[in-house]
Amino acid sequence: MFRSVKLASIVFGSVVLLTAPVVLASGSPSGGTTAASPRPSMSAPDFDVNVEFKKGVEALQAQQFKEADRAFGRVLEVIPRDANTNFLQGMARAGLGKPKDARRYYEKAIKYDDNLILAHQELGITLAKLGETDKAKAVLEDLKKRAAVCANTCPQAGDLAVAVPAVEAALGAAPPTSQVAPSTADFLFASAERGDNAYLDAVALINQKRYEDAIVALNTSARVLGPHPDILTYLGFANRKLGRYELAESYYRQALDAAPGHLGATEYYGELMVERGDLAGARRMLAKLEHSCRFGCAQADELRRWITAATPDAS
Repeated sequence: MFRSVKLASIVFGSVVLLTAPVVLASGSPSGGTTAASPRPSMSAPDFDVNVEFKKGVEALQAQQFKEADRAFGRVLEVIPRDANTNFLQGMARAGLGKPKDARRYYEKAIKYDDNLILAHQELGITLAKLGETDKAKAVLEDLKKRAAVCANTCPQAGDLAVAVPAVEAALGAAPPTSQVAPSTADFLFASAERGDNAYLDAVALINQKRYEDAIVALNTSARVLGPHPDILTYLGFANRKLGRYELAESYYRQALDAAPGHLGATEYYGELMVERGDLAGARRMLAKLEHSCRFGCAQADELRRWITAATPDAS
């Protein structure tokens, strides 16, 4: 069961904060190479990360910066590499009048997701406010280059259309504006339903082996629903299929940090270990699955098949 949350918004500087996701309940993606399609806002293991993410967003929307900072801090204790939470933690610190702290979190958000244009935007604005004009101009030039390459065709087009003039305004190169591009507003005001739909779109794209498109959809879902382990698991899966093994491992580890008993993440992490020749690690993942699946489960069966196929002289 889950309960829906009324939409609410508030503008901090130049960013309109996204709406809070719903409280999550139990469930996870199935194993194997075909993606399953439970709705993330209606299913999740027993853990508090997404509840805290929701609390943080609601607190930001109410301008309760201390409460928001506390909630996002709890999320980052579990998943320190989550780009969206780092970005929102930066917004909370900005609201508390701590621009240097905000800058640090924006930089972390960019480190973990370089395509999070809102983090680039707020970093540029914060640098301008701190008097670090040259660094703010460097952020602006980078945003302009991205916009030129994008040419209004990339998934970040709407955000770039807002970010460039926002940083220009912070530098005094353009009049300030409260306008938000429709595409950006649509993204930021996204409901839990949109997060679910983006997730289901990603599942279909994965089944079609359109992994790059799936990653875009999964990132959209994550920015609405927070660091849900199902979403993190499929981000790992899609990146793994594209040969980005280190990034895939990072997502699997984050999923297991959020939900240590997550069957899909455990299986897929084990498969990644097989692909990288770490059969001992894969067997550890299989042992975890066998402990969790006392009466057997598809995830354990599938990983066992992978290990057997990769074992020399396997009969």
